[in-house]
Amino acid sequence: MEILFSKSRSLNYLLQSSRTCWHHYRNKSAAIFIIPRRFESIKAGEQLDVYNYKEDYHDGHDEHQTLNFPGGKVPITSQMRFISESSEKRLPCYRVLDDDGYLIPGTIFELVSKGLALNMYSTMVTLQTMDTIFYEAQRQGRLSFYLTSTGEEAINIASAAALTPDDIVLPQYREPGVLLWRGFTLQEFADQLFGNKADYGKGRQMPIHYGSNKLNYFTVSSPLTTQLPQAAGVAYSLKMDKKEACVVVYFGDGSTSEGDFHAGLNFAAVMEAPVIFLCRNNGWAISTPVTEQFRSDGIAIKGQAYGIRSIRVDGNDALAVYSATRAARQMAIKERRPILVEAMTYRVSHHSTSDDSTKYRCVKEIEQWRTAKSPITRFRKWIQRNGWWADKNETELRENSRKQIVEAIQAAEKVEKPPLTDLFSDVYDKMPSNLQEQERFIRDTIKRYPREYPFDVPQ
Repeated sequence: MEILFSKSRSLNYLLQSSRTCWHHYRNKSAAIFIIPRRFESIKAGEQLDVYNYKEDYHDGHDEHQTLNFPGGKVPITSQMRFISESSEKRLPCYRVLDDDGYLIPGTIFELVSKGLALNMYSTMVTLQTMDTIFYEAQRQGRLSFYLTSTGEEAINIASAAALTPDDIVLPQYREPGVLLWRGFTLQEFADQLFGNKADYGKGRQMPIHYGSNKLNYFTVSSPLTTQLPQAAGVAYSLKMDKKEACVVVYFGDGSTSEGDFHAGLNFAAVMEAPVIFLCRNNGWAISTPVTEQFRSDGIAIKGQAYGIRSIRVDGNDALAVYSATRAARQMAIKERRPILVEAMTYRVSHHSTSDDSTKYRCVKEIEQWRTAKSPITRFRKWIQRNGWWADKNETELRENSRKQIVEAIQAAEKVEKPPLTDLFSDVYDKMPSNLQEQERFIRDTIKRYPREYPFDVPQ
C-alpha cells in the first residue's frame, strides 16, 4: 500500500527533505509504488505535460509540434478524440490499518508514539461520549439543536493531531473534535450550546457554532461552503507574511456542489496558497447520496482539474488520516501550494437532531458502519495489540468522560443568559437607526406578551 498524492513528486523527495520520522512497514511480498511528481510548479505556464499523449494520442501525434497558447505550449494531434468522462480505474484509497486494526504490509506511515496514540484515542472516545450526551440533552428539550460527528471521529482527531497550534482551522460544523484536541474545554462546549453568559458568541449563534480566536479556530457559520474561499484568502495572507503555518479547511461532499468550492480551489491554486482542503466524503449531503451529487470519481479527482495535488484516504483509519495530513501540511508550507485530501467515511448519525435518516437509508447499513467499521474500535485494537491499552483503561476513560460532560451541562444550565442588549452590540460603534428600531420593536413585543419571553434572559 502506498501513500499517494495524485500526480505529485516522488515521496522520496518528501522522505529525504522531512525531519519527521516515517515508518516503512514492509515484508517480502509487499511492493511500494511511488508516483512521480507531475511538474515542479503549479504555475499554468509550466504545465507542459497536461495529458498522457503517448498512451492516448500516439497515432497522428508529432511530439515536436506544439501550439503556444496563453498559459503554455500544447501538443498537436491529428486525431479527434475526446477525453473520457471517467478513467477505467478508480483512485486508490490510502490505508494503514485494516478493519481489524492490523497494519497492512508494505504501508508507509508516520510513526506514532505511545503518548500520542493514547492521547488521540482518549480524545476520540471523549468526542464520542460528548456527542452521545449532548444529543440526549437535545432530545430531553434542554438544547434546541445538536449535530454529532459519530463515525467521523478519526478524521477530527487524527487530522488535528497532525497540525500545530499555529495552523489556522476553518471548520464546517462536524469538526468539534479538532477544537477539543486544541484545548477547548468541555465546559466551553456546554456554555456555547446553552448560549449562556460565558458563551464567547454571547448566545447569538445556534448551538454547535463554536469558535476560538485563542485556538486559531474560526467560528462555524451556517451557510454552506463559505469557508473555502475564506480559507484560500487566509492562507494567502500567511504566505504574504512568510509564516511557517498553513490553513486547514473542512467541508463535506455536499459542499462540492456549491460554487464556493470552485472559487476556493481555483483561487488557492492560482495564488499558490498553503491550504489543505480536507473533504469528509461521508456519502450523504443530508438526504442526498453521492450518487446524486456528482458523476466524478469522488472528490480527490477534482483537484487535478485545478492543478492541485490530491489524495484519497480512509477516513476511518486514524493512522492513515494522521500520516496523510502530516504529509499534506509539509507540502503546503514548504512548497507553498494547496493540497486536497478526500477522507472516505460514512455519516453514522442523522444529519442533525432535525433529521431522521432512516427515512432515506437502510438501518442495517447504518449499524454495520457503527459497529464493524467504527474508527474508534479499529484504533483501539491497534493500541491494545501494542500493549498500550487494556479494558480497565477503557472503563475508567468512559466513566470519567461521562462524568465531566454531565457536570459541564449542569454548570452551564445555571449560568445566567446574556442580556437582550447584547443582540445589538459589538457590530457598530454607534447603533444605526434600523437596529434601534428593531430593539424598540422587540422591547414593545415583550411588554405586550411578557409570558412569552424567557424568564431567565435579562432585559
